[in-house]
Amino acid sequence: MKVISNIGKYILMMLVVFSRPEKFQIFRRRLFEEIQGIGINSIPIVALMSTFMGAVIALQTASNMDNPLLPDYTVGYITQSSTILEFSPTIISLILAGKVGSNVASEIGTMRVTEQIDALEIMGVNSLTFLVLPKVTAAILFFPILVIFSMALSLIGGWAVLVTSDLATTQVYVLGIRSFFEVYHVIYALTKTIVFGFLIVSIASFYGYYTKGGALDVGKASTQAVVSSSIAILIANFILTQIMLL
Repeated sequence: MKVISNIGKYILMMLVVFSRPEKFQIFRRRLFEEIQGIGINSIPIVALMSTFMGAVIALQTASNMDNPLLPDYTVGYITQSSTILEFSPTIISLILAGKVGSNVASEIGTMRVTEQIDALEIMGVNSLTFLVLPKVTAAILFFPILVIFSMALSLIGGWAVLVTSDLATTQVYVLGIRSFFEVYHVIYALTKTIVFGFLIVSIASFYGYYTKGGALDVGKASTQAVVSSSIAILIANFILTQIMLL
C-alpha cells in the first residue's frame, strides 16, 4: 500500500512540477545552474568509467575470439554494438543515479528539514516548479550529451587497448565499428537516456521533497532515492527494449 501511495504522490507532484514557471528569467538562470551541477560536473566520472568500460569490452571480446571463422573486425563490431545499445545508456545512467540522484535528494531534503521550502511557499513561490523543474529539464537536455560523450570515449578506450596490446590494428577496429552500424540504435539509446534522466532526477526530488525529520532522515531519503531510481531504470530499460527493438 505504501508503494501505491508513493506512486500516487509522485504523479501528483510531477503534475505540479510541469506547471508554467512564474518567471522565465529565474527559471533560465536556475536551469543553467543545474546544467552545471547535474551535467557538467558529471563529465569526469563519465569519462573515466566510459574509457575503461570500452577497454574491458574490447579486451574480453578479443580474448574469447577462438573461432577462426569469425572475421577480425568482430571485436570492433561487438564493442560498438554493446556500447551503443546497453553499456553507455544504461550503465552510465545507473552510475549517475548514484551521483546525481543522491545529490538532488540530499539537497532538496536538507531544504525541507531546514524549512527553506516552507519559506518559499510562504512567499508565494511554487516550490516544486522553482526547485524541481530546472533539475528535471537539465537532466533531459544534458544526459543525452553525456551518453554521446560516453559512447565516443568507450570506443576510443577499446581502440587504445587493442592497439597497444597488438590484438587488432586501427583499420580492422574501425571497420568493425562501421560494420552493420544503424543510426536507429543511437536513437534508441538516446531515447532511453532521456527517460532515465527524467526518472533519476524526478524520483530523487520526490524523496527529498517529502523528507521528514532531521539530518539522519535526509541520508535515508538519499539512499532510498538511489535504490528506487536504479530499480526504475532497470524496469524502464526492459520496457523500452520491448517496445523499440522487438
